[in-house]
Amino acid sequence: MRRLNRKKTLSLVKELDAFPKVPDSYVETSASGGTVSLIAFTTMALLTIMEFSVYQDTWMKYEYEVDKDFSSKLRINIDITVAMKCQYIGADVLDLAETMVASADGLVYEPAIFDLSPQQKEWQRMLQLIQSRLQEEHSLQDVIFKSAFKSTSTALPPREDDSSQPPDACRIRGHLYVNKVAGNFHITVGKAIPHPRGHAHLAALVNHDSYNFSHRIDHLSFGELVPGIINPLDGTEKIALDHNQMFQYFITIVPTKLHTYKISADTHQFSVTERERVINHAAGSHGVSGIFMKYDLSSLMVTVTEEHMPFWQFFVRLCGIVGGIFSTTGMLHGIGKFIVEIIYCRFRLGAYKPVSSVPFEDGHTDNHLPLLENNTH
Repeated sequence: MRRLNRKKTLSLVKELDAFPKVPDSYVETSASGGTVSLIAFTTMALLTIMEFSVYQDTWMKYEYEVDKDFSSKLRINIDITVAMKCQYIGADVLDLAETMVASADGLVYEPAIFDLSPQQKEWQRMLQLIQSRLQEEHSLQDVIFKSAFKSTSTALPPREDDSSQPPDACRIRGHLYVNKVAGNFHITVGKAIPHPRGHAHLAALVNHDSYNFSHRIDHLSFGELVPGIINPLDGTEKIALDHNQMFQYFITIVPTKLHTYKISADTHQFSVTERERVINHAAGSHGVSGIFMKYDLSSLMVTVTEEHMPFWQFFVRLCGIVGGIFSTTGMLHGIGKFIVEIIYCRFRLGAYKPVSSVPFEDGHTDNHLPLLENNTH
């Protein structure tokens, strides 16, 4: 009884077979079918390789939301060289809350040589080339995000030559922590001193002829310092044509959370607009000579996440490629074979001439084909 039930179950399962097998004796092969199969297998192999390369690659996903963090501090990372001696200039930050950040807390003044060495000039040229390509190809920013902490440092390399030239510039580098409100970071003549109504700089003791605010921005960023990230002002160099030159940078900062398979950091992106002019009070151009970076924070926060295609999606796409090519090539081969057979049959029928009609005595004609006579005896 169990054996009978097992046979019934097996026969029922066989009836549900969606892949019936055809005996080899009923299978007919042809040269055209082999050619189409070869093309299909080659196409499947190429598409499979391309799909596997897409599966190995990653992409960056951007999400936007309102920045709700206003209590934390904003870090400013600075590395600027000014073509004046350190005792003649001062750097500080003043925000909208009239809060002054003393430069001595995080900035270091180092005597330096403004002209770069050959190796440093090559570094600056490459950095400026990358900046120009980033302005043209915005998708390169995704490559920089994914290569963070893996690429070489973007900091200015040390001088390789032992120059005996005396220092003629001042390198200001370090970091500051400021409130997350709009502010103004500036470098101008004289050291900054606190004042009940704001702040002031001791510029009266500096000779006017020594004013030279030619500068080079080796690095300027906001937030956590991430090696390998290139910022918009990195590698910028400005040469002052007048002693009373003012350089202004208007910066809009966007808080950014970066999550890749290598790092997770809270950094900031920013866009910048530049302006420079000569201070001439007689011509109506008022102001103070120096370098001014006015920054403001965006209310939106960007979350950049590196994503990867899941394996199940790769498997589904691969099955679609194999099944689709099999179905499409089979259908195209059947249509082509049908058209060829129609054309071949038409040419073959055209080779036979029609049988002439046989006239009768009463004027009628016989259009029937004559019967074949049996010549067998």
